[in-house]
Amino acid sequence: MRRYVSMWFLVAMVVTGLAKAAMAQRPPEGQLILGMDFTIVPALLDPSEMTGATAAIFAYALHDALLKPWPGHPMAPALAESWTESPDGLAYEFTLREGVTFHNGDPLTVEDVRYSFVRYQGVFAALLHEKVQAVEILDAHRLRFVLHTPWPDFPTVYSALVSGAAWVVPKAYVERVGDAGFKQHPIGLGPYRFVRATPGIELVLEAYDRYWGKPPAIQRLIFKSVPEPTTLLAMLKTGELDMGSLPPDEAAGVTRDPTLRLVPATTGVTAWLEFLGQWDPTSPWHDRRVRLAANLAIDKQAINDVAGLGLDRPTGSIIPRVLEFALPLEPFPYDPVQAKRLLAEAGYPQGFDAGDLTPFPPILRVAEAVSNDLGAVGIRTQLRTMERQAWARAWREKKLTGLVLADSPRLGNAAIRIEQYVLGTGLAYGSFPDLDALFQQQAVARDRSTREALLHRLQFLMHERVMHAPLLERAVLYGVGPRVDEPAIGLIPLLTFAAPYEEMRLKRP
Repeated sequence: MRRYVSMWFLVAMVVTGLAKAAMAQRPPEGQLILGMDFTIVPALLDPSEMTGATAAIFAYALHDALLKPWPGHPMAPALAESWTESPDGLAYEFTLREGVTFHNGDPLTVEDVRYSFVRYQGVFAALLHEKVQAVEILDAHRLRFVLHTPWPDFPTVYSALVSGAAWVVPKAYVERVGDAGFKQHPIGLGPYRFVRATPGIELVLEAYDRYWGKPPAIQRLIFKSVPEPTTLLAMLKTGELDMGSLPPDEAAGVTRDPTLRLVPATTGVTAWLEFLGQWDPTSPWHDRRVRLAANLAIDKQAINDVAGLGLDRPTGSIIPRVLEFALPLEPFPYDPVQAKRLLAEAGYPQGFDAGDLTPFPPILRVAEAVSNDLGAVGIRTQLRTMERQAWARAWREKKLTGLVLADSPRLGNAAIRIEQYVLGTGLAYGSFPDLDALFQQQAVARDRSTREALLHRLQFLMHERVMHAPLLERAVLYGVGPRVDEPAIGLIPLLTFAAPYEEMRLKRP
């Protein structure tokens, strides 16, 4: 075992030392109410079904993982006080933190970790279970993941916020109450324990006094479903909510209220247009000139100013430049004249009917602006809105047509984004054989500079072939009420939600 040992040992010592020093702080007190712009359902409380950042909002409070992002550390040891990689890259060994207990008092065991991995059935389940040959228990506090072949991205994919497979649940409890029972009353290892839930309305959590890390400063967290942004803003103004994520229109209202403050978070969320028809030889989108025309037709800076309060960042890539192995690419310029010229060269001097433009639900205003810009050069679209879960399912099952306005917070690194959105085995409706080959080469390259060169080449070709219309690296905007001292927004870079919850503080009377 060789890599990461010294670095992560030091990180673990620092985290543990800070946690112990914090034990002397005052007991948690008060309550904080957070508005969620989606419906809270029981499945979101079970990490085995975790599909993205939405579920991680609750996992960070209720559960804990072997590895997870931490302030200042993109992948810090949590339940694992240390981890190592074997010299041949075929094994990863984890040593568990001792004295950790679930909310029901049961001790954390290596069997719980193995069980949680086997039970995981999220979007990365097939990949993880294909790559991992065995999970071996070495002793009461150590276990080893054995791979079929070297896979440098294993720790990244396995970690809490990429796949979510590293979140740990209590085997004995889950087997006793069943999956449905666990969703109704989850037991975890996180800083907050479950109190009660009213599906679709609210979730109530309380500070767990035996949490291994830093004790929370707030006794009770209440998550309320408030899907309507204008209602959420009104509840912030009346004090019915203390915090909530808002789209730009309502976020602008926060800046006009002296009792509230607007807190933006720089995230790893990117928005782009997906040309679903580019793989169909009979579709206009099969022609690179048409795809380039669409890119040139969209005024990304204007969309940022109007729909993002100027806090988003126009981009030339679907991969945020802050992710590891990302190739920074400048956006295509806004040039509607050239866009029309390209359409004429491609045989569409009068434009064409492009069918549906289906956006990820929270970015409807961006979709409207994109549709207007495309229409101005002759690419006519019909805006089609869908509920969030239905949209995700339809794209995953490849049932959408026309254009998709994608919006992804997927963390990890450039390879993980590419695997999901560029390869035909992911969400893309087709793929290029040479890009597939480049991806497979980088997937087994253990030398970092070699991987970076391969992934940069792959991203350059994606850009050259105009496979997408990248738009914005988006900020997430939170309205914060007067009772909140520390909202914990942006403490962990790239996250779209407040974390860690134990860092949140209310103002003292």
